[in-house]
Amino acid sequence: MTANSSDAPKTAPGAGQAMWGGRFSDKPAELMQAINVSIGFDRRLASQDLAGSRAHAAMLRKAGVISSEDEAAIQQGLETIAGEIEAGTFPFREEFEDIHMNVEARLRELIGPAAGRLHTARSRNDQVALDFRLWVREACDRTVHQIQALQGALVAKADAHADAIMPGFTHLQPAQPVTFGHHLMAYVEMFGRDASRFADARVRMNESPLGAAALAGSPFPIDREMTAKALGFDRPSANSLDSVADRDFALEALSAASICAVHLSRLAEEIVIWMTPQFGFIRLSDAFTTGSSIMPQKKNPDAAELVRAKVGRVLGSLTQLTLVMKGLPLTYSKDMQEDKVPTFEAFDALELSLRAMAGMVADLEPVTERMAAAAGAGYSTATDLADWLVRELGLPFRDAHHITGAAVKRAEELGSDLPGLPLAELQRLEPRITAGVYEVLTAQASVASRRSYGGTAPDQVRSQIKRWKEILG
Repeated sequence: MTANSSDAPKTAPGAGQAMWGGRFSDKPAELMQAINVSIGFDRRLASQDLAGSRAHAAMLRKAGVISSEDEAAIQQGLETIAGEIEAGTFPFREEFEDIHMNVEARLRELIGPAAGRLHTARSRNDQVALDFRLWVREACDRTVHQIQALQGALVAKADAHADAIMPGFTHLQPAQPVTFGHHLMAYVEMFGRDASRFADARVRMNESPLGAAALAGSPFPIDREMTAKALGFDRPSANSLDSVADRDFALEALSAASICAVHLSRLAEEIVIWMTPQFGFIRLSDAFTTGSSIMPQKKNPDAAELVRAKVGRVLGSLTQLTLVMKGLPLTYSKDMQEDKVPTFEAFDALELSLRAMAGMVADLEPVTERMAAAAGAGYSTATDLADWLVRELGLPFRDAHHITGAAVKRAEELGSDLPGLPLAELQRLEPRITAGVYEVLTAQASVASRRSYGGTAPDQVRSQIKRWKEILG
């Protein structure tokens, strides 16, 4: 079964000749070459391609498909190529189209005909499916770590301001008082789910397509379990057609990335709003703001605005790859070459956004007095009045809601807030109301009373902070 390394094929491709050119008499047209070549972007798969080749060569030797001498030469050549790529001296050449052929061509230059034996029992179809799956898997791992770094920044900031009172909003209108720590911890929960989505996607993608070859498998006695284990996969993929045909692992990762980007955009939007003079809830240092070329007073939260905009890149990438895949019959079509650029761009944008947001969260400082003043505005303790009427007087909530609405209307007429509304005015609406009602009408009292699990009371916030510190380590 072992091929003789001295038996160089008589039709081996020469310099400038395509690796697949035996069937063709002429070179591709210049325009065909321009649309077909992918080395400009798939060179990012170099380390994954080398890893797959190392594992494949070792398996071929163990299976008796190639000799020990050929495997040793191949491994040494791949090591040399890895060093050249690391040093920036590797000769990436468009004439060889993609990263796979560039590596193989360079390997032939380094070790001779033995390089041609490396492609035994595999195809560029399973090779690219492997490389891309490895890249996406690594991107998911990186993203989880970056999400956790952002969560750590949020938890630390929440811990420092677990008692700081601010308005909670619905419809961007004052709703009920909450704490700044509680508000930040909401994003910790969101990003926690984002991290779990990437982790879940990683589990499903962790099957090795190597050995599926072009689409039908291989007649050689290959050991797909061996290569899967060597590359950190849980198992080899079970169907050779599916192995090379689908990119759902990338689509799922982009879906998780899109949801995460939306969460980043929402937090970025809040930072932009909070930075306005009309709100004045937070300050950012010069490290995460820029000025105006004409208005010297400006301090713009450009980092937050750019994070907010990056969601367009990520969502666009998901849409782009979905449209590439939607009408493709099994198995491989060259359309799938367009899977990499949107995925690379999406993860580049997401990873940069996560790092920028972690920096902004660590940098920002709340203006607690401004937040506290706003927390009591807009009759934000109206629900506390309704709850008091239910709790102390035994009123049905709907009746209490109606009385509270009338109290808010009367306060508006008098130009007062609820804590400033005279007792006599309240008693006109419900005679049994006592002066004890004023104990629940401050923002501080409202926040302190919300002690249900997951509520905004500072002790509950600190409990969640403690839980997340343990989770994040």
